[in-house]
Amino acid sequence: MSDPRRLFGTDGVRGVVNEDLNPEFILRLGLAIGSYFDKGSRVLIGMDSRAGGEIIKGIVSAALMSTGVKVYDAGFTPTPALQYVVKSNGFDGGVMITASHNPPEYNGIKVIGPYGIEIDRDEERKIEEIYWESNFRRVNWSSLPYSVEKHKMVNEEYVKAVLSHIDKDLIRAKNYRVLIDPANSVGALTTPLIVKELGAKPIVINGTLDPLFPGRNPEPTVENLAETAKVTRELGVTLGIAHDADADRAIIIDEKGVVNWGDRTATLLAKYLKEEKGLSGKVYTAVSSSIMVEEVLKPLNIEVAWLKVGSVDIAHTMRRNGDALCGFEENGGFMYPPHQYVRDGGMTTALFLEMMARYNASASQLFDKLPKYYTLKKKYKMDREKALRVVELVKEAFKDKRLITIDGVKVISSDYWFLVRPSGTEPLLRVMIEAKDVERLNEISSSIDSIIREVVGK
Repeated sequence: MSDPRRLFGTDGVRGVVNEDLNPEFILRLGLAIGSYFDKGSRVLIGMDSRAGGEIIKGIVSAALMSTGVKVYDAGFTPTPALQYVVKSNGFDGGVMITASHNPPEYNGIKVIGPYGIEIDRDEERKIEEIYWESNFRRVNWSSLPYSVEKHKMVNEEYVKAVLSHIDKDLIRAKNYRVLIDPANSVGALTTPLIVKELGAKPIVINGTLDPLFPGRNPEPTVENLAETAKVTRELGVTLGIAHDADADRAIIIDEKGVVNWGDRTATLLAKYLKEEKGLSGKVYTAVSSSIMVEEVLKPLNIEVAWLKVGSVDIAHTMRRNGDALCGFEENGGFMYPPHQYVRDGGMTTALFLEMMARYNASASQLFDKLPKYYTLKKKYKMDREKALRVVELVKEAFKDKRLITIDGVKVISSDYWFLVRPSGTEPLLRVMIEAKDVERLNEISSSIDSIIREVVGK
């Protein structure tokens, strides 16, 4: 059974604006966050374009100040930009107002530590303990910070940092044209600048900041990117880039309009980092990534470490171990340690353009070198208890296969693999299947559907 005292999910605290994420809850959570940081701490706060962002930012800022924390306002900014500036400017922490890929009615709060990474699970529990015990710090009126200071150059500092890792002249010689779809959110403020500074022409769709996300759902899936992929193909651009609402993910669409999952992009980048940039180390990825990662990287003597789904755990594991070539999730979140240990859609975009230029190849040519799998992703609405029951039944049904059970269950066979796991952010069971032929894909999908019907009763 899930812990009713848990406020944090896979990445931050999320809820429907003005319902789960109502002012009373936000205030108490803000007081807990402020009490978690030491008195006098400097905390940078930013937000994406989601509904309720100004409300949440205002309440959290007031709560932090009431506990004696000095607040700096980054305004509209991508999560990786805020994280980079927290780390590089010596802030004690940060707060990002975002619900990342969730539907538009959601917003959320991410707490960033001094290394620019979301705080780990143990630190989350400290905030939750303060919240539930109402153990909020009160400071004397004379010690209260009397203003929120604007920190205006966050996006500019971030763009400059991304560019510092890239061979700009190599890309400039190619005259690339790049379609950018930031999902009506803050990626519009940085990714076009990165692309332009690399000498490519940015063509932006869904580029206005709009909390209703009129262009598309912010989760960059194949279904949600159908129109973006069509435009990419019809305009004849070099490639397309699609972000989620806080631009820590980047999904690559090749010049033919094919949407490529993040683990395929990341496998190409991992190979590139070793072969062309001379870097070494392990690849850290979530169990949601394809077994194709091992198939391609192990022959190159690149070790693959499988972890729970969630960029927070991957980021902290990489930083703690200090031996990472890169880290990633299949959803488009790629982590490049020389820059920072977090998902970064702008950095991913720049690295992919550099890789294309170095190999003198189109995006489709690069992706075509990877093993072919047919992919199916499904999600089923159910509470966590039912989702965990499905996981147990799948373990029993496929006990003769290779199983990875650190997060739900990943089943691996010679011609297919699949993952069944409860979502960490929504009341959903997530199912991902890949197989080398369509018949096998459908067969596995039917088997899982049968198990689910047994649990939910329909």
